[in-house]
Amino acid sequence: MSAPEGLKYSKTHEWVAITGDKARVGITDFAVQLLSDLVYVDLPKVGQSITQSQPFGEIESVKHVSDLYAPVAGTVTAVNTELPNQLELLNQSPFEKGWMIEVQLTQPADLSGLLDADAYTAHCATEGH
Repeated sequence: MSAPEGLKYSKTHEWVAITGDKARVGITDFAVQLLSDLVYVDLPKVGQSITQSQPFGEIESVKHVSDLYAPVAGTVTAVNTELPNQLELLNQSPFEKGWMIEVQLTQPADLSGLLDADAYTAHCATEGH
């Protein structure tokens, strides 16, 4: 499992890359490994508002459907339109090509509640997977 430095992480396995007042969001490779055999992803539309800790979409594997939880609040400014037809990007490159949405932050303080790479790695270890 990798948790690149410089990103923020939620306990529900989403990552956030911050550039100014924009956040790029995806799921970690830990989450991809847990889900395995991905078959479908449902992402929000540009212009949709998302609320921290609330579902913004879902991802489906052959095992089950999981909600994607917003690590930050904001308005969706971009969606990775390649992802639904190329779910293998999540296996190959979850932190680069496998990004899901970009968000204009409305509550920058949301970031203070997220984990750094070391804390996220420790959190994953406690989950015993």
